[in-house]
Amino acid sequence: MTGVIVTADALHTQRAHVRFLVDGKRAHYLLVVKANQPELHRRLRSLPWKDVTARRYDREIGHGRRETRATRALTVTDLALDFPHAVQAVRILRYRTDLKTGAVSRQTVYVITDLASQQSSPQRLGQLAQSQWIIENRPHFIRDTTFAEDASKIRTGHGPDNMATLRNLAINSLRTAGHRSIAADLRHASYEPFTRPLDLRGII
Repeated sequence: MTGVIVTADALHTQRAHVRFLVDGKRAHYLLVVKANQPELHRRLRSLPWKDVTARRYDREIGHGRRETRATRALTVTDLALDFPHAVQAVRILRYRTDLKTGAVSRQTVYVITDLASQQSSPQRLGQLAQSQWIIENRPHFIRDTTFAEDASKIRTGHGPDNMATLRNLAINSLRTAGHRSIAADLRHASYEPFTRPLDLRGII
């Protein structure tokens, strides 16, 4: 994994995970920090963000909303944050306007990375963070809403991993076949349960 940039949500913002990636695999990381790491989150919030000159603004329209993201990056030390290999902290302000109702929401996201400023600009860091949200919003969202994954009672042994693999297989098979609505196409496949799934896999 040398040189690979691993992005992950706050669940994986763990010191042991970072040491495994950087020391063991020679990879880089970009991790979201939330309130489940209260001290680290507090330290990030207290950084002098108003004085930061390295910043980037991105605007886009889609999914019925207009979004503006303001990304600021600040060079730090792992001692200041008490987190292994951290050299940059990132604050992303996300402003969303619902195009139908006009309602405005604001979200502040903190991110840490071992990528130095010479390796990754605020623009690049914002793109990496956005790619993580896309992962969260697409397969994870579909697995939860369409397959009710979070409500699954399969919790022992390798059962959860096996079911996640099967759900991903179903989603990827439909995507590869050009389908866009996973829920609608699953219903369509259920009308011919003995032939349609095999047809999607090119078996018949």
